[in-house]
Amino acid sequence: MTVSTANGRVLIVGATGFIGQFLVEASLDAGRPTYVLVRPSCVNHSKNKVAKALQDRGAILLHGLANDKELMEKLLKEHQIEIVISAVGGDKILDQLSLVEAIKAAGTVKRFLPSEFGHDVDRADPVEPGLTMYKEKRQVRQLTETLAIPYTYICCNSIASWPYYDNRHPSEVIPPLDQFQIYGDGSVKAYFVAGTDIGKFTMKTVDDIRTVNKSVHFRPACNLYNINELATLWEKKIGRTLPRVTVTENDLLSAAAENRIPQSIVASFTHDIFIKGCQVNFSIDGRNEIEVSSLYPNEPFRTLDDCFNDFLVKMKDENMKQSNGIPAPKPVVETLAITATCA
Repeated sequence: MTVSTANGRVLIVGATGFIGQFLVEASLDAGRPTYVLVRPSCVNHSKNKVAKALQDRGAILLHGLANDKELMEKLLKEHQIEIVISAVGGDKILDQLSLVEAIKAAGTVKRFLPSEFGHDVDRADPVEPGLTMYKEKRQVRQLTETLAIPYTYICCNSIASWPYYDNRHPSEVIPPLDQFQIYGDGSVKAYFVAGTDIGKFTMKTVDDIRTVNKSVHFRPACNLYNINELATLWEKKIGRTLPRVTVTENDLLSAAAENRIPQSIVASFTHDIFIKGCQVNFSIDGRNEIEVSSLYPNEPFRTLDDCFNDFLVKMKDENMKQSNGIPAPKPVVETLAITATCA
């Protein structure tokens, strides 16, 4: 079994998305030759701006589509790509099937990280429409393993933010200022990981022989919270107590059944996390899985407490700008200095 070298060329697909940006930043920070796949013609101006910002940081842009097998094979060979990381989402998940075939045909890639970056899709069992996404990710896993491509699956659990069940992405909105929506009795715990840490630890795994053909789980002990504890943490930040409203299991199932995309997918995942306990209801004891802290015990995680400080600063900045009539700019990647951490 060959593994990637520490200075191996990295191609990141889906780099302009939320997770993708952190992956590119971490790859560049590690001094790796970092290539980014961008669409040949993109009408999404915000994604164009993100791609330009990443290019200014040192990323090399390659134009193409992940589902164009012939082009992807050509790009992988031409640029001698050794590591491919995919962070595509939504309706692009199955585009990875063509990408996997291109990786096999190119013969240069020594490690593939498909678009996981959430739960272990072979263990979690959300209701629809979230289940369809997991089934698609399972197809990518199956083809990767069938073609004997060395892989690493990153199971990083939840983003360090307030888990809104009816929003597109929790990172887009600060925690609530009017009332808390508590899922069920609020006692089921979950793991929360900062985007910078997802990027940092992911890039550590791509060279590590211990992670070849493994699922790597992110379970920072300091960031294990239930929804009631999360609410208390935010109340301390804002200095006041907010009312708590129960969102029942049936409420979440009804929201999922509405089949509004992507909100219903988020509702189905919220149900799986905070009602069924999909992040904590199993032990990491299989021969093909490992917890990231056991690999890098001296590398700290950023604490959720500190991440909530960022939301507090963001809230105050937005209030100040709105009071002055100035629209708040949207940053490319909110990378802030790491202060409080946990090992």
